[in-house]
Amino acid sequence: MSTPTSAKRRIGVLLVNLGTPDSPQTPDVRRYLNEFLTDARVIDMPAAVRYPLFKGIVVPLRAPKSAKIYQQLWDADRGSPLLYHGLDLQRLVQEQLGSEYVVAFGMRYQNPSIEKALEELRDAAVDRIIVLPLFPQYAAASTGSVQEKVMEIVGKWWVVPSISFISTFTDDPGFIGTFVTLGKAEMAKHDYDHVLFSYHGIPERHVLKGSFKGYCQLGKCCNTYNKNNRYCYRAQCFETSRQLAKGLGLREDQYTVAFQSRLQSRLRDPWLQPYADEVLKKFPAKGYKNVLAFSPAFVADCLETTVEVGMEFKEMFESAGGKHWQLVPSLNSHPQWVEGVVNMIQQN
Repeated sequence: MSTPTSAKRRIGVLLVNLGTPDSPQTPDVRRYLNEFLTDARVIDMPAAVRYPLFKGIVVPLRAPKSAKIYQQLWDADRGSPLLYHGLDLQRLVQEQLGSEYVVAFGMRYQNPSIEKALEELRDAAVDRIIVLPLFPQYAAASTGSVQEKVMEIVGKWWVVPSISFISTFTDDPGFIGTFVTLGKAEMAKHDYDHVLFSYHGIPERHVLKGSFKGYCQLGKCCNTYNKNNRYCYRAQCFETSRQLAKGLGLREDQYTVAFQSRLQSRLRDPWLQPYADEVLKKFPAKGYKNVLAFSPAFVADCLETTVEVGMEFKEMFESAGGKHWQLVPSLNSHPQWVEGVVNMIQQN
């Protein structure tokens, strides 16, 4: 009589990015913005203020304008770049990891949802789950929101598997190395006077709220990256920049770190500074007529990279007297990045 063998245990992997509308039409964009901008981790206001302000005023005004921008970005065949780059990454990571893993992809807001992706992993009877939010630098409004949503969903399951989170990959060799490869490819095509590392902004209060024992002071405390500021978003952005500069062979005076995409005009409180749109307008007067721009807070091209940095910033720069502005493409599904993701998963 043969001895029964237990089924081979598999590891589930959940890749998560921010989200995208189902289409570039105003109703779908409004639905996406409503979910995004009423998240208490994104807009940390009391619900009694947050919902009327954003659902009643901000989103109705913003949705038609955002829809026009999404229409510029939308691919006729594949749709939203953030979605199809995510699906490409999922497929390629699955191929490299093999049958011992099940890789799912979800969005924090809209579709495919985190809940649907987690159901795929539960249906596959995985032994445990590794969650990788695709945000290099930890922020409560991005990675933290994904973690909260995953725990909310899984907390309702009767059987909860072991779950681990990769909370930051600020200085991960695969992440840094791929951006360096892409940056060097652009530098080989043109001579640049200066490099801009532009990160998505967050309110200063988010940094201070998450500060470890009051360590973060929005100043020189970010000059080093250590156990006290490991999860400080600002410190992580500066550390990523230092690592990229090292890989690209840049001196400290050859690059600038700045922050984009602020909502300050509506919220009336300071966001992380300096502001990228203000900084770049001063570049030509400083003699920086040829600028190479990176957006290292994103691992896939999207509205904030392609449109904001690639198009809008380029127009601002040229209007101020600049000659050549070039955005380094994001990591998307570059083979080096796929390998980096696989390594992070295997190490966790």
